[in-house]
Amino acid sequence: MPVTYFMTQHERGCMTGGESISEGPMERQSTGEDRVRMVARQVSEPRTANWIASEADWSHGPTKRVLEHLVDDGILHRDDTGGHTTYFPDYRRQALTEAIRLRDSDHTVEDLTERLTEMNAQIRAWKDEFDVESPNRLRGTIADQVLGVTEEGRRREIAREWEQLQRRIEIVGFAIREWDFLAPATERGEARR
Repeated sequence: MPVTYFMTQHERGCMTGGESISEGPMERQSTGEDRVRMVARQVSEPRTANWIASEADWSHGPTKRVLEHLVDDGILHRDDTGGHTTYFPDYRRQALTEAIRLRDSDHTVEDLTERLTEMNAQIRAWKDEFDVESPNRLRGTIADQVLGVTEEGRRREIAREWEQLQRRIEIVGFAIREWDFLAPATERGEARR
């Protein structure tokens, strides 16, 4: 089953010539900066620059510079209180902005409900295929089993997609639940007449 990903306007703007909008975020040809931005915006918990660099398949120095620019722009937060500096998005603002974008797009509530069903089915398929309950448990199978390099890479990519889908499910579910509230003011005003 294909993974469904609703791209934000920013992500569409980062795409370079000739790429299909239907491709997944890591499947298209992208720059290291594009990949860092995508990974950093989609982390489900605070992560270090090294972790983000590894997930984005880019070197540490340039990754750190991109992350600092994202902090300066207010897109990410930086936490220096622990042993390592971590980065994370403002999840509330990000979720609300993405839900509004979904509501204002050409998607209907029925379209989003169908996508939600597809995303949940994909996660169930991964749980069944690997007999695990979470992306980190899937990552753990890499250490627990003797796997080839290709299979290790595949499982890392699926774990990343799984985390992304979990986040998308939350946002799409919120957009569906709050469909009427998220309607543009002009649409809400027309409904009251």
